[in-house]
Amino acid sequence: MSENVCPQCGAPLDPGAIECRFCGEKLATQQPSQVVQMQPQTSTVQPQVIIQQAAPQQVYVSGINPSWPIKSKIAAGLLAIFFGGIGIHKFYLGKIGMGILYLVFCWTGIPALLGLVEGIIYLCSNDENFQLKHHVRIV
Repeated sequence: MSENVCPQCGAPLDPGAIECRFCGEKLATQQPSQVVQMQPQTSTVQPQVIIQQAAPQQVYVSGINPSWPIKSKIAAGLLAIFFGGIGIHKFYLGKIGMGILYLVFCWTGIPALLGLVEGIIYLCSNDENFQLKHHVRIV
């Protein structure tokens, strides 16, 4: 690889890395194309045959889509704990409908309790589960 940054998120890459440690992007290893040319053996002219390897398809094993927005799990957890009563964490994660629902019922105190519980769950969950559940990538 000639570049030292991830093509997806721009994070610095370790030498010889096969995937980005920040966004999980699989890095394509550059392999030279295999070219086979056949020379004519007899006096009649035969067409040349050129065989090239196809570029490998990018397969995301973990199921995390690189087009998802980049969010911070810690920021989401802290927003849920401190401002969960008005649904700020839901707006931050892109769940606008749930954020409005929390905002409408903020006077009851129930969203504040739910926000506290959700904040603790956000902070205690592992990175991959958080990303898959909320369709975000972690910083």
